[in-house]
Amino acid sequence: MLKMEQHKSMKLRLRDLQEINRESLQNWTPRALGDLPWHFLRKVMALNGTARTTSLGQGAPGDKASSEENGGQGDNGNVLLDARASLHPLDVLCAVLLCSDSFLQQEILSKMSMCQFALPLLLPALDPSKCTLMLWAMRDIVRKWRPHSLAQSRGFREESLVLTAMPTVSFVRMGSCSFSKSKLLNELLSPSQQHHDFFIHRGMESRNLPRKIADGLVEISWYFPAGTENSDLFPEPVAITNLRGDIDSHWLQFRFLTEVSSAVFIVTESIDEREYERLSSLQGSGTKYYFILNYKSCKRSETQEFLNKLAPVLKLSKQHVLEKEIGTKKEEFMEKLCSAIGSIMNDQHKYMNMEGMAVTARERGIQLDEDSEECQRAKNRVQEITAEIKDVGHYKRQILQLQGDLWKSLSKVEREICRLEGQGDVPTEEYKSRLKEKLLELRTQQNKCDLTDGLTKFINGIGTLSQMEIHYFLKCMKFNLDGIAKGNHPTLQPNQQKLEELDESISASALGVEHFLRELGQFYEAEHSMVKEGKMAKIQRKFIHFPRLAADLMLEGFPMELIDGDVSNIPLQWVTDVLTELHAKLGGRSRMLVLTVLGVQSAGKSTLLNTMFGLQFAVSRCTRGAFMSLIKVAKNFRQELGCDFILVIDTEGLRAPELAKLEDTYQHDNELATLVVGLSDITIVNLAMENPTEVQDVLQMVVHAFLRMEETGHKPTCQFVHQNINDVAAYEQNMRDGKYLVEQLNDMTIAAAKMEKLQKEITVSDLMDYDPEKHNWYIPSLWHGDPPMAPVNVGYSESVCGLKKCLFEFVRPHSLNSTPKDIPQFIEWVKSLWNALKHDDFLLSFRNPLTTVAYTTISAKSVECEWEFRKEMNLWVTEKQTFFQNQPPAKLDARVLTILTSETEQKLSHESHRILERFQSAAAKLTVRDENMRYFVRHSRPVAHQSSSYSRAICSNLVTASEGWQKKNTIQATCIKTIEGEMDMLLEHCKMRLNKADNKELETEFEEMWSETVSKIRLGCLDEKQIYQDIELLLREDLAKQENSSSLKLQEHSNVLNYGTKSFIMKKEYLDLPWIKTLNEWFTQECWRKTEELVTSLMEQCKDYIKNIADSKADYHDIHSRDLLRMINERLQEEDVQKLHTSTCFKVDLKLHILGEVVPLLEKMQASFIKENDPELYLEKLKPQYRSTFRDLYLGKDSCQTRARDFCRWCLKPALVDYVNNRLGLEIVDDILSSGQHDEYRNRSLFQFTVLKKLLKYENFDTYIIYINNYERFVKIWVEGHLLDRYSRTARLRHLEKEILSSVVKKVRTALESLSDRRTSTVCDFLDMFCGELQNDLVISKDRLAVVLFKNTANAAQFLAHVQAILPQLEKETLAEFEELKFESKLSNLSVKPQDEIFNFVFGCGQQCPFCKVPCEAGGMDHTEHFATVHRPQGLGQCKNKRTGMLEYSLCSSDVVSNAVFRNSETEEKFHPYKDYRRYYPDWRIQPDPSIDTSDYWKFVFNRFNYKFAKKYNAKPANLPQGWKKITKEQALESLEEAFNIKQ
Repeated sequence: MLKMEQHKSMKLRLRDLQEINRESLQNWTPRALGDLPWHFLRKVMALNGTARTTSLGQGAPGDKASSEENGGQGDNGNVLLDARASLHPLDVLCAVLLCSDSFLQQEILSKMSMCQFALPLLLPALDPSKCTLMLWAMRDIVRKWRPHSLAQSRGFREESLVLTAMPTVSFVRMGSCSFSKSKLLNELLSPSQQHHDFFIHRGMESRNLPRKIADGLVEISWYFPAGTENSDLFPEPVAITNLRGDIDSHWLQFRFLTEVSSAVFIVTESIDEREYERLSSLQGSGTKYYFILNYKSCKRSETQEFLNKLAPVLKLSKQHVLEKEIGTKKEEFMEKLCSAIGSIMNDQHKYMNMEGMAVTARERGIQLDEDSEECQRAKNRVQEITAEIKDVGHYKRQILQLQGDLWKSLSKVEREICRLEGQGDVPTEEYKSRLKEKLLELRTQQNKCDLTDGLTKFINGIGTLSQMEIHYFLKCMKFNLDGIAKGNHPTLQPNQQKLEELDESISASALGVEHFLRELGQFYEAEHSMVKEGKMAKIQRKFIHFPRLAADLMLEGFPMELIDGDVSNIPLQWVTDVLTELHAKLGGRSRMLVLTVLGVQSAGKSTLLNTMFGLQFAVSRCTRGAFMSLIKVAKNFRQELGCDFILVIDTEGLRAPELAKLEDTYQHDNELATLVVGLSDITIVNLAMENPTEVQDVLQMVVHAFLRMEETGHKPTCQFVHQNINDVAAYEQNMRDGKYLVEQLNDMTIAAAKMEKLQKEITVSDLMDYDPEKHNWYIPSLWHGDPPMAPVNVGYSESVCGLKKCLFEFVRPHSLNSTPKDIPQFIEWVKSLWNALKHDDFLLSFRNPLTTVAYTTISAKSVECEWEFRKEMNLWVTEKQTFFQNQPPAKLDARVLTILTSETEQKLSHESHRILERFQSAAAKLTVRDENMRYFVRHSRPVAHQSSSYSRAICSNLVTASEGWQKKNTIQATCIKTIEGEMDMLLEHCKMRLNKADNKELETEFEEMWSETVSKIRLGCLDEKQIYQDIELLLREDLAKQENSSSLKLQEHSNVLNYGTKSFIMKKEYLDLPWIKTLNEWFTQECWRKTEELVTSLMEQCKDYIKNIADSKADYHDIHSRDLLRMINERLQEEDVQKLHTSTCFKVDLKLHILGEVVPLLEKMQASFIKENDPELYLEKLKPQYRSTFRDLYLGKDSCQTRARDFCRWCLKPALVDYVNNRLGLEIVDDILSSGQHDEYRNRSLFQFTVLKKLLKYENFDTYIIYINNYERFVKIWVEGHLLDRYSRTARLRHLEKEILSSVVKKVRTALESLSDRRTSTVCDFLDMFCGELQNDLVISKDRLAVVLFKNTANAAQFLAHVQAILPQLEKETLAEFEELKFESKLSNLSVKPQDEIFNFVFGCGQQCPFCKVPCEAGGMDHTEHFATVHRPQGLGQCKNKRTGMLEYSLCSSDVVSNAVFRNSETEEKFHPYKDYRRYYPDWRIQPDPSIDTSDYWKFVFNRFNYKFAKKYNAKPANLPQGWKKITKEQALESLEEAFNIKQ
């Protein structure tokens, strides 16, 4: 009927009800009998007072369950089912309990107790002769009351219900009864001001139905006094039991009640002979018996007779008989009944707790729910542990040793490492090294401790028992420990002098399962530290399985401690490894929505979460720290909700009154608020409205937390829950309160922004999506009336369910736009937040792990898109260049060049938009905020802009080069025309001779003609420009704008060439320092050093520019000199150079030196161009081909095949080689970026990691020196070396060459096949068409082609066939020639240099940290902020102590959180705190190291080469901290992997 058969064997579990599914979020009305158990469970778990309602609602169309249960009546089940079609609520309750496991039974009864429902004491089995005492099911119930004996002192008692001894008064029915016994009990127990139905009675809706399985049920309820004599019914607690059914049918239950009760009230209408005999059997019982008589008129005298007989047997008096007849006033009767019960309590006849009842039950053969073997084994194990506990504080000191003073000291040291508050005059790194030693010493002390007997038993309990037994074990631990802790609770009253003592006593008296798990965590952390520090081998670990045990508990629904509230610390390694183990157990499917709650202490946060999700956070005592619990999402709901689990975090209350005046309380609360908000996707801010001051304080902390999160890129949803709002219908008042709250939040946001030193206007809407209507939830008081007898307010339950529904309605659409964190991401988030909170400056210290991952991903995507753009533009430019070179000079007029410029702009615009769309599409998939997305996108554009500039420059060069091409082509055309004219005349002359000339004579004739002709056309050579004169002229123009001394300086050096042959040597007159600063030797030296670095970098930059121009094989143009001069002037105008105070003399000499050095390079470039294009040399190349043609023409040979071979060899093959060279560089870069083996080239941080790891592997000092002092050169060497390794030793390059060559040969073959279908009369026509077909792909030399066409009368079709036949062999020969070349030679021939392209990807902006000179790792070229993952000791960058001359070993990533100061030329030699370094270096973000081990890599390197660095830098070796000398190579590598978050 109830469709619960499957759960008779496979019992329902609490985890089944906690699971989030669609049904759990709906307003659900039962429509069929099978729905009733689930309706009851959902309602009672939500503390809804209507849970016992069993009326069925309207069936929906097609509701098969409703239709079937209705016997098929009605129109498709569309009928309103009345109460007769329902079930008795007690049948539903019994069915649910019989189908639930012990732990769900326990939870159900706990919830029923809060709702003030009577609880099942004896649960009937399906076999009517058996029943079960529900002792275990009630063990979790704790009640609080104030007996009259404590009323004056305002004290109270709080005890477990099953352990509280009290009188029990039982009510039973004998025979039939016209009035409701249960209703009578409700009237007895209800407060005078309001009625409550503790027991279900026949007068309630749907409760007058016959019971089918609930007969024999014994219910129990209690009365607890509130300490108010005027209104309390009884001065002490009393238990009231109620037997359902007649005692004659349930004699076993009745006899049990007679033995455990102080008094039994028998409700009857009459007593007959049989009943008299059965009651007489109770003679000798110590229980008092009372009769409540509602006489049947016909049996009044008979009943009186039997009562008189029973009087001596049951020791009855007149007071033991209460008559309730028609007309009896209810008030009078209830007064008599209360008086009777009061007299029973005054006699103190029999006090018994439920454990005493259990003894009686066993004697009577009644089953106990906790007599199962699993429960008893678990209880026995727990008893072995808890029996030893007499004094909690003493026990914790002896058995749980690691979490006492050792753990507190460790926590303090960890914070001090981050804050350095006690540093004093000790150098930062020395102080941190000492702290690390102290940390290790404390961990060593912990590790020396052995597992105590009690802890060993606990570990065995959770590690060796079955799953069911573990549940029992932990529950029994909780019950026993709670009972023990209550007996040890401190009585000290808080006052200002003893607050710290109170805090310590509260902490010392607390003992729960979390303390045992905390001890496991400390053992694990201590052992992990020993392994990490190399003091223990991994194989020696004994506690490595501890995280698995804790993860298993989390999977079973037990809350896990996240923050240790006693020391306000997170055991990060323990939490990390437990969650990692949990992730593994979940098979990697661990997407989580994180929901947290914040609010003042004792404001009902835990109760709110427990009611909302059916969780078991502790509510009987104030939460300390934070606990997390995992809730499963149903499989069919995961896609819709976007996650696999809900992680709920419950936190200790803010503004704890007993700790309110401790010094660090406000800071502690702020940290907790920031952590909770930072971890959450949804934050519930729980506001108890009784205390406006507390509300104000909580809101300030919440706003501050949200402000910090906004700055870090995290924006959780916030729901303000206003509790204890009595008039929830006052909509307008709530709206006014909501608007006032907005004003408060805005004011607090402005104040918080000032505290965080944020120089921008900000409002609460910037921090959170806040709508007063959607994000405020008004919840009435938890209790309907005054505790301890008040039930839960139905309005509270319904409001909490509404809040839950509202939260998940937000989650569903939100999941479409974002991806929730999985456990590994959550772990990184915890680490980052906690590390930042341990520092003073949260915003400076916080490293957003999601943004870091997103940045890595987007950087890689940026490189990919940028390269796609560059490649496409390079190919397009190459195509245009090829097209231009194929055009006759006459066509290269201004109009064509204008069209080219326009096409270039259009192509750039199209490609930029296409790539940007791809980039934005990829970025949109990342889980970062829109602001961050725009940041990434914005900072990808400068790179594209740089590529655009490059492409425009190439096209501009085409325009410039076209002038040279025209001149060159004109000269070459004249040469060809002249030589062919002479050859034609010689040929005619030779043919007219009578005697046929032999080969020798022909050779002689040809040589004479050639020499005479060449001598005639030498006058047409290319002009050679006087480059040094051009540059001197440009310099004069430039320096004319400067002071007169500049021009005079140039007069002294009339020849730039002479000036450039000398090395640039720094001179005193190069620095124009104010006289006061010249007194400071160090300041002068620093300016001197920086100026030298400027000269070196600028010279290399200019040389690289000329090298790139030279590689293009272009002719010299004065635009090159102008570009050089512009580059120098722009650099000299930059802010950092201006601060060096260089003189005009320096600027003139620098320009003279740089331009003087590049003049030879430019002249060499010009000479190469002239040589390459010199008419004599040009003709010399054509000479063999012309000689062969001349000889064949004279001898009349069929030259078709020869001419075809010449065409392939002299025309086609060079074009194919050029084609490969134009594309091979692009393909090499493509190959590296797309191979998946070299991700370091797609991300600068990863590149740094790869480089540093390899440097550590070989430990070569000279390589380190280059890396540190000349990073640009190092990167170039690295990239070139990598290319050499990858392509010179493998067949990969040959494969790329073959692919490119095959692709172009295919185009050639296609062009030939296309032309074979056309009729061409001459070879000349054929070649014109052939060149036209491939004009965008191949540049076929016109001069070589002219030789092929000279007097070529061959058949075009035959010529084409010969070319087709030769093509395969030509392809092989070309590949063979490529194979013969060395890789270095190949690189020099490529138009796109792959080493330069890859260098641009990884080198970045070239900026270095102003303190330690570490290179910037930020993506793009125009980012607004520079950063580096790991900073290094400043001494490695040549910084030395001015007083001692020793290398400095301070780390700027430590100094920025210390009290250290710095001074340099930027600060004008004034000391300035590192904490405020951004005043001078606003573009640099130097964050504190996330852990003390982060910089171990560079500490190891410094120690390894300390003396070599000193010698190289002409300094004394650094006096390094002792801790640095203990760092091993392995630890250095581990620190590197940790810093860059690389999982090896």
